[in-house]
Amino acid sequence: VITRPEMEIGRYHWMYRSSRPHRYHHVPALRGNISPLGIQGCFECCIKCLGGVPYASLVATILCFSGVALFCGCGHVALTGTVSILEQHFSTTASDHALLSEVIQLMQYVIYGIASFFFLYGIILLAEGFYTTSAVKELHGEFKTTACGRCISGMFVFLTYVLGVAWLGVFGFSAVPVFMFYNIWSTCEVIKSLQTNMTVPGDQICVDIRQYGIIPWNAVPGKACGPILENICNTNEFYMSYHLFIVACAGAGATVIALIHFLMILSSNWAYLKDASKMQAYQDIKAKEEQELQDIQSRSKEQLNSYT
Repeated sequence: VITRPEMEIGRYHWMYRSSRPHRYHHVPALRGNISPLGIQGCFECCIKCLGGVPYASLVATILCFSGVALFCGCGHVALTGTVSILEQHFSTTASDHALLSEVIQLMQYVIYGIASFFFLYGIILLAEGFYTTSAVKELHGEFKTTACGRCISGMFVFLTYVLGVAWLGVFGFSAVPVFMFYNIWSTCEVIKSLQTNMTVPGDQICVDIRQYGIIPWNAVPGKACGPILENICNTNEFYMSYHLFIVACAGAGATVIALIHFLMILSSNWAYLKDASKMQAYQDIKAKEEQELQDIQSRSKEQLNSYT
């Protein structure tokens, strides 16, 4: 039975919450390596660091580095082997292939520049990925995106698009020597099959390099037939150059895929930064309004206290 004094005390506690006795809530046990002071352990710090890694940009960077390295390294060696094959078998006069030698030398220098540029550009895009990931992760914290940062992200989108279109042309151009070497190799296979079957003499089957336009029509001998062509296909220069051109073409294709991947990542990051800037502006306006409301309430209380 509840007595009247107890009912009065209960009603008093219900009307005035501040007079309620203090209640102790159960504190959950600490997990992991977090100390009672809130300091995170090594495992939690590693998880936090791994959460801020832009894995998509990291994969695109590795793919871009691999593609550019294959294209530049294999292309450089394959061009050197091509000049050796032309000088030994298709153009014995130095003046006939002098222009081609200069062009190939110039292309090798361009390869050095491409390798250096994309090594630096890949690192910059990876750093931009880290920056944007931090901006998105810390959107509700003290991190502030700037108009300059958003403009830089937009500039990277445009530049990556231009480089992607340019590398499509490089990929198509790198397929030309693969097509030429494949024709020579397939002709050698035909000569071998004819010699095995003893149907048609292989001396009538020739490959004329002059028709591709890489050496002039007055180059001597300009073409190779029969056993001579078969011996060319069996040389180490031809074998290595052919396969290296294939790998270089594959590297150019991998670089195109990496740039398309980068373009999607940069476009997504730029959209995230744009939304982040709008959210920051909204939060700043909201915080300003709350501060003004608190100032009005404080002034009202001061005026009420002065009147009383």
